[in-house]
Amino acid sequence: MTLTRQCWLFAIGSALFALGTAPGFAAHAGTGATNVACFAGSWFFTAAAYLQLARSGPRWASEWLSAATQFVGTVLFNLSTGSAVWAHLVSTEQRFVWSPDAAGSVAFLLSGALGLVAIPPRPRDRWAAWVNMVGCVAFAVSAVAAFVRGTGVTADALLAGAGTFSGAVCFLLAALLLLPRTRQ
Repeated sequence: MTLTRQCWLFAIGSALFALGTAPGFAAHAGTGATNVACFAGSWFFTAAAYLQLARSGPRWASEWLSAATQFVGTVLFNLSTGSAVWAHLVSTEQRFVWSPDAAGSVAFLLSGALGLVAIPPRPRDRWAAWVNMVGCVAFAVSAVAAFVRGTGVTADALLAGAGTFSGAVCFLLAALLLLPRTRQ
């Protein structure tokens, strides 16, 4: 259970979310491909969050609480992205996608805030924590914009996609910032 493995899992998950929500991707590849990319990304996120939780241990309460909250958020994203794959096929069920997405975003915001409290004094860690927090805010904006009305129409699909894409890029950058440097 290494930091390197954790960072790569977060990076791969982030890259899949960024790919799935990249401007023009859904128009070119289809909504189904977008949903599958995000669903696959969510599993990499969850695996990384589990490693982070296991690595955090009981030594730092804020670090462990941040990791535990993030892990819960990633599981909720597994539910929302899995629901999106299914709801894409059954349009009357699209309303089930939003609740775990919103709850996962709240968990990410809380985790990001706790992560800011827990950051070590190293500049690279501080940068990564703040970039991660910006990603958490972008995912929250995406969740608000992704609200599905009773008519089945998303409140603001463009903002939802842009928020997810921006958040994914931030998470990717944060993971790469934390990636341990190899000694030559």
